Amino acid sequence: MNQARGTDRVPAPLLALTAMVSVQLGAAIAKTHFDDVGAVGAAALRLVIGAVVLALVVRPRVRHWTRAQWVGAVGLGLALGGMNVFIYLAFASIPIGVAVTIEFLGPLALSLVHTRRWRDALWAALALAGVVLLGVGPSAVTEVGGVVWAVLAAACWAGYIVMNRHVGAAIPGVDGLVVSMVVAMLVSLPFGLPSAVDGVVREPVLLLVFGAVAVLSSVLPYALEMAALRRMPTRVFGVLQSLGPAIAALAGLVVLSEGLSVLETVALVCVTAASVGVTLSARRRRR
Repeated sequence: MNQARGTDRVPAPLLALTAMVSVQLGAAIAKTHFDDVGAVGAAALRLVIGAVVLALVVRPRVRHWTRAQWVGAVGLGLALGGMNVFIYLAFASIPIGVAVTIEFLGPLALSLVHTRRWRDALWAALALAGVVLLGVGPSAVTEVGGVVWAVLAAACWAGYIVMNRHVGAAIPGVDGLVVSMVVAMLVSLPFGLPSAVDGVVREPVLLLVFGAVAVLSSVLPYALEMAALRRMPTRVFGVLQSLGPAIAALAGLVVLSEGLSVLETVALVCVTAASVGVTLSARRRRR
């Protein structure tokens, strides 16, 4: 209860921004260990540790949940599991900045579907221009498989936004998030468990590394996003996520030395401008 009141004092856009920085930093750190546990193994480790930590800390009370609450939490978990597995497979083939930009097609399409004002549509169009610029770049052209995985992650991301808002409204606190994390963990285990176990047996220190990744990429951001979605329209949240590619590219540059081309820089300026514009527009409407 006190934690919920604390996040209520923080502006919703700031919660969403903090979540994005945390996610992309965790993803960049995880990619440095793909050779040890594999891409899907890294996703599985992240989800397993994140689910265990959340379950131990929160201890969700599910005994009196309704069928609708269970369906919502399971649906969120399926979207969450698919999003994590697919985007990590994309990371293995293409730069993080490019993969996250393509993944943004999901929330971008969602924001266009829900838009009711021409200004929001213009900001979304500017973000789309940035996505297109990165989508036709050399990384996307030469690594078709990585692009396909990123597109699948985009579809899961759109589902995650919709279900996250639904679960946040239907289930108090973060109990719904905890159950969805367990479901996402179960989704990843059949595909990532063998390589994850093999890597951890060889290097037990990887448990500590992916413990940090789980907190950065799962525990902290998903809780912040759920809190933000309780006080932010879905379409605004979707377009605000366009900051994700810029943050991912910077994380890739700092952690992985994945440099930015001129085309990528222009694209990131487009999506960043769109995010700032839609946030300011939403604030003016509230006033």
